[in-house]
This record gives sequence, structure tokens and C-alpha cells, in this order.
Amino acid sequence: MSSNDQIFKHKFETLFKEHFTGLCYFAQKYLGDLDSCKEIVHNVFLKIWENRADFDWDKPAKSYLFTSVYNRSINYIRDHKKFTSSGNDILNHPEQVEYTDTMETAELEGKIKKALQKLPEKCREVFELSRFEGKKYAEIAKQLNISIKTVETQISKALKILKEELKDYLYIILIFLFTNHDKI
Repeated sequence: MSSNDQIFKHKFETLFKEHFTGLCYFAQKYLGDLDSCKEIVHNVFLKIWENRADFDWDKPAKSYLFTSVYNRSINYIRDHKKFTSSGNDILNHPEQVEYTDTMETAELEGKIKKALQKLPEKCREVFELSRFEGKKYAEIAKQLNISIKTVETQISKALKILKEELKDYLYIILIFLFTNHDKI
């Protein structure tokens, strides 16, 4: 493998790791089917790899990636006639679709999911029961056959880990994480 190919490979892998999950979530907003979303995102990255010598590796690729995935998602909806009400709206009025917020939301959701996967299993289970299922600490303790103090400890541990993992998005995440502080 030539030194240029090694450089392209490294840059490509970095780009893929940074954006794959967020792009899948982004496509899922339009398609709903995760397998189709992954296929679309893979195809976007395949196209980049095939044209790696011409790809501008020095420019930020985020906008290009999300635009490519958006366009391929719209084409998929059109070509497969899998119209949902939102799909029909998108196809009939593509100029009205603002996907910047959706793009950022999808990217953030991907980062949150990755961060949650880094939590220890029991800690993640307690956190998800509290924050995603809306259960009170006493309910979680009873369901998992642990003490309320253990629930509190696990929630604190989860918040500490998530705070570190999501420090670049801290302000937005804090609003999300601490809106359920009344579950005790």
C-alpha cells in the first residue's frame, strides 16, 4: 500500500468513525428503517472512498456528508415508493425542508447512544429506567431488587460518566439529563 493510500485510509477511517452513527440516525428521521439507513450511509462512504484522490480532505466534511445522506434518503423514498406522510411532504416540497436541526439532533442522539454504551451494564440499566422510562428511584429499586441508595449511586455514576463523554455538548445535555431530577 502506498503512503498516499495509507494517508487516505487513516483520514477515511477517522471520518467514518466520527460520523457514521449520527448519519444513520439522521437518515432514520426520513426513512425509519435502520437497515436502509445504514445502506445509504455506507454508500455515501463508499463513494468517498472510490473518489478519495479527488475528495478535499482538508475541508470539513460534515455538511457534505449530511447533504449526501439527505439526498440519497429522498431518492430512496422516491425510488421505493415508501411514502410516509413526512416522505410525501419532503418529496412534494423539498425546498421547504430545513434539515439543519434534524442533522444536529441526529448527531447528538448518536453521541448520546455511544456514551450510554460506555456505562457499566447495571449503571446503564438504572439510568435508562430513570431517564427514559420515567420511573422513580423507589420503583427502580423494587424492580431491580436493590436499595434506593444504590439507585442514587448508580445515577450519580452515570451522570458523571456521561458528563465527561459528552462534555462538548454539555449545555444541551444538562437540560435533558436534569429535567427528571424529581424522580426521587
